[in-house]
Amino acid sequence: MRVYQKLFLYLFGMMLLLLAAITYVQYQREKSSRAELLNEVLQNYNKIISNYLEDKNYNWEELSEIVEHFPDTSLRVTVVDTLGNVLFDTSVKETSHMENHKERPEFLLAATNDIGTTLRKSETTGIEYYYLAGKFSHYYIRSALPYGVKLKSLLKTNVFFGYFMSVILLLAILGIYVITRNFTKSIDRMRIFTEKAKNGEEFDVDVEFPSDELGEISSNMVTLYKQLAKTKNEVINEREKLINHLYISQEGLGIFSSEKKEILTNPIFIQYTSYLSDKNEATSNEIFNLPEFNEINSFIDENLHKRQMRRKRMTIEKGGRYFFVQCIVFQDETFEIVITDTTTMEQENELKRQLTQNISHELRTPVSTIMGYMESILENPSLEPERQMFFIERSYQQSQRLTALIQDIAILNKLDERRKVYEKEECSLLRILQEVLKDLRLEIEKKKFKVSHNLDETIIVKGNSSLLYSIIRNLMDNALDYAGENIQIEINCYREDERFYYFTFSDNGNGVSEEHLNRIFERFYRVDKGRSRKMGGTGLGLAIVKNAILFHKGNITAKKIPGGGLSFVFSLKKK
Repeated sequence: MRVYQKLFLYLFGMMLLLLAAITYVQYQREKSSRAELLNEVLQNYNKIISNYLEDKNYNWEELSEIVEHFPDTSLRVTVVDTLGNVLFDTSVKETSHMENHKERPEFLLAATNDIGTTLRKSETTGIEYYYLAGKFSHYYIRSALPYGVKLKSLLKTNVFFGYFMSVILLLAILGIYVITRNFTKSIDRMRIFTEKAKNGEEFDVDVEFPSDELGEISSNMVTLYKQLAKTKNEVINEREKLINHLYISQEGLGIFSSEKKEILTNPIFIQYTSYLSDKNEATSNEIFNLPEFNEINSFIDENLHKRQMRRKRMTIEKGGRYFFVQCIVFQDETFEIVITDTTTMEQENELKRQLTQNISHELRTPVSTIMGYMESILENPSLEPERQMFFIERSYQQSQRLTALIQDIAILNKLDERRKVYEKEECSLLRILQEVLKDLRLEIEKKKFKVSHNLDETIIVKGNSSLLYSIIRNLMDNALDYAGENIQIEINCYREDERFYYFTFSDNGNGVSEEHLNRIFERFYRVDKGRSRKMGGTGLGLAIVKNAILFHKGNITAKKIPGGGLSFVFSLKKK
């Protein structure tokens, strides 16, 4: 059964029940209303008769004549005393022979409720009557009408309301049909659409749906299908790109079955395996026979059938070249081997070892100095207090230098290896500059420096406030240490575009000769090594500046100023 048919039957059933309930209630109300009207007429008869009896003192002959003049000629009137004895009945002349009426239903009800009605067959006349009995002070008066065609017609409800409700039902059926057809139009179109989409048939994706919520949902589903189809095509294209990338990748990748048979390999993998095996093989399956792959073989054999993803890493050295090998076993019992030439990385590690030696050399001087001073104090207890204080002060200076060196090395290591540890936020360069100037206020005043700038609150950089502070602080420290005295420093934002701010940090001090400009950002590089150590410098300040600027996607250069001085030109990305 179709959706619109189910919906139609559901709504039709609800409407039918509702109209039937309304019709039934109206029928009962009208029936009750007609019965009440008849009761009112019969009660009026009873009251007239009661009034007559009170005035005439039970003159039954006159009462019989009065009843004959009532509009209802078939009216039957009965008067019964409180004990149930019949005193008067228009249908019977000799009432003394009539049965006691105390147990008649209408009299029983009247005794309790003052009025009693019933529809029954008369035991006296054998005719079916509609009775109404009224209770008065000394007797009961009962009026009755034969339950014939006339009375039935009077009590019968009007059939017009039934015809009216039938017309309403027909109109409701028509309305429900139209509503359900329009309501399910979107569903029908979506059904056709999904069937064609399932079978891969051509369809009109621009089909129009009704302007309602269901139509909007259907239209959105079609749009989503179009987007999905587009995405599917994009995925296919990306898959082709991935395969192409696999073939041009600088990493060797091989995918193998559970039987160690080659499924897919790229040219680099074939090249590396040929180098490792010292011969050209028709397939890459032979690498599992190499002694260098014994660990990989054992790992594969142990984990291949566990249906869990496992990973194994190792490094192979051959002929002065280093290869990092990674094997991953998948749940479907296939596995991949990735071979990466890490020779360059090893060379970089060698450079790091050299850097470590430089750091060791830089640390040796302050440590040796501190040890020398401390040994002098310990070995000469009688040393003059002034001399002891001199040694302690020099040791403290060297410890400060050592602390600064360690902090600078830590900052550079974080910038090199763990850039993500620095969180970014919107930073005001003006506020950071003001913080640096506040921290260096005593040294600036001591050396009679003058600092000017054109920064304002609108210069906002999304970056790390600590690193931005390090940039300005190290540039200021560099100028304070080496520029001289009575120096003018200018910090300006001379340009901006959609992506970057461009700054200059200039002084009119001693400057740097041309041959040193290209190397001043190297780690531990000093223009005047003896003077730098004497001033307490670590040789890492400008290296930190450069790496912090690179972290903010900028760049920095240094140049001489005609007439004397040094200028740093750098950029910082806005967001």
